[in-house]
Amino acid sequence: MARKNVLLIVVDQWRADFVPHLLRAQGRESFLKTPNLDRLCREGVTFRNHVTTCVPCGPARASLLTGLYLMNHRAVQNTVPLDQRHTNLGKALRTIGYDPALVGYTSTTPDPRTTSTNDPRFLVLGDIMEGFRSVGAFEPNMDGYFGWVAQNGFGLPEKREDIWLPEGEDSVPGATDKPSRIPAEFSDSTYFTERALTYLKGRAGKPFFLHLGYYRPHPPFVASAPYHAMYRPEDMPAPVRAADPETESAQHPLMRFYVDSIERGSFFHGAEGSGATMDEAELRQMRATYCGLMTEIDDCLGRVFDYLDETGQWDDTLIIFTSDHGEQLGDHHLLGKIGYNDESFRIPLVIKDPSAGERAGTIEEAFTESIDVMPSILDWLGGEVPRACDGRSLVPLVKGDRLDDWRTELHYEFDFRDVFYSQPQDTLGLDMDDCSLCVVQDENYKYVHFAALPPLFFDLKNDPREFVNLADEPAYAALVRDYAQKALSWRLRHADRTLTHYRSGPHGLIVKDR
Repeated sequence: MARKNVLLIVVDQWRADFVPHLLRAQGRESFLKTPNLDRLCREGVTFRNHVTTCVPCGPARASLLTGLYLMNHRAVQNTVPLDQRHTNLGKALRTIGYDPALVGYTSTTPDPRTTSTNDPRFLVLGDIMEGFRSVGAFEPNMDGYFGWVAQNGFGLPEKREDIWLPEGEDSVPGATDKPSRIPAEFSDSTYFTERALTYLKGRAGKPFFLHLGYYRPHPPFVASAPYHAMYRPEDMPAPVRAADPETESAQHPLMRFYVDSIERGSFFHGAEGSGATMDEAELRQMRATYCGLMTEIDDCLGRVFDYLDETGQWDDTLIIFTSDHGEQLGDHHLLGKIGYNDESFRIPLVIKDPSAGERAGTIEEAFTESIDVMPSILDWLGGEVPRACDGRSLVPLVKGDRLDDWRTELHYEFDFRDVFYSQPQDTLGLDMDDCSLCVVQDENYKYVHFAALPPLFFDLKNDPREFVNLADEPAYAALVRDYAQKALSWRLRHADRTLTHYRSGPHGLIVKDR
């Protein structure tokens, strides 16, 4: 059988409701221009109800690439090590003869039991997940990118990250319509694209697997020209939030903590003050810049797609477009990827299978999760999906097969312990191991269970934006119970099963799945 190509595109912090194809399918005019993503949607299958199973970056990428829920891989926050015993997509691809290439990053901290405490990988936010071959590293410390910028003759300031400040010495840090100090030809999106094209051209038509990662539209929310001025703030969707931060905060102790504690400085270099104090004009400007960063990525993807077209590889390549997580963008008076709201967890997923045929251009309504990407790739390539994997292959759904035993709810988790920055466990009076929540959500209801805080329950038909918590309402008591039981059953069903199918006996070791 001929070897196949796979291009896995993973952007950072891209919300599902910023996918023009989905907006148009709802009869809404798109405020965002992404012609190359549009092409992918026309030729592939777009998944409407897709979530990351956890946030932020490190945990989300661990789930994406291991196919495991957070409760099983336990890399619960950025900088928390990933247990070396877990297989991942890179390792699994090697078992079927692929040398998986990676452009970008995985934000993986190594298992400390496999190395020394002096290992410099423990000095950074994350490194490359074992099994992948880096052909365009961003980690550690973005050295690969900044070295490329300097090599191309652009003078780096003493503090390298200042290239992402707005142009002009008099710029006020915060949401801005000014361009970044780094020109688009030296942006990080251009860097990743150059590395991808260098790798693909080096393959010279030989089969490949490429994980192509992009840092954007991750903050800082400052775009290079001309993308900084591509969108008008007044054309952006208005934020969805309560009348004021105090009203929003009253919903739950965790919501109050984040409304009070999120700082603008994490999203705009040098900015001060709380994100909850941003007015609507500032939020719309931030969203306009966010869209500019997205269109820059789309233009970059166009270069990659053009090369695949020119070399006759477009029709031989499985292309998957997704993100690690979403972004609150001021909704619910929040910034970042946190908490339990849809804006942080609903993400894009588009799969272009060259053999999809009449399914091209369709929108799939089934509930899908980031843990499904790994088994889908292995299934498509004819590999074996590890038994421990919590996800399921999406290949049947892409081909249009209806699966009677498909999941009936979405599931995701968030571990909100933080030992370096905001430290919610101290403010909320919790032990770090009590700082967790899980969500069970379908088209009707959303239940949020906390290890040591009150639950939340939303009626999504009547309250799609999740403003009214019904967990303590007597009329909803039976439903709250039912969804709590769903959450418990889900956790029991997905408890680690790496070795549970092995049996020893009179005739030695056997494998027994049923």
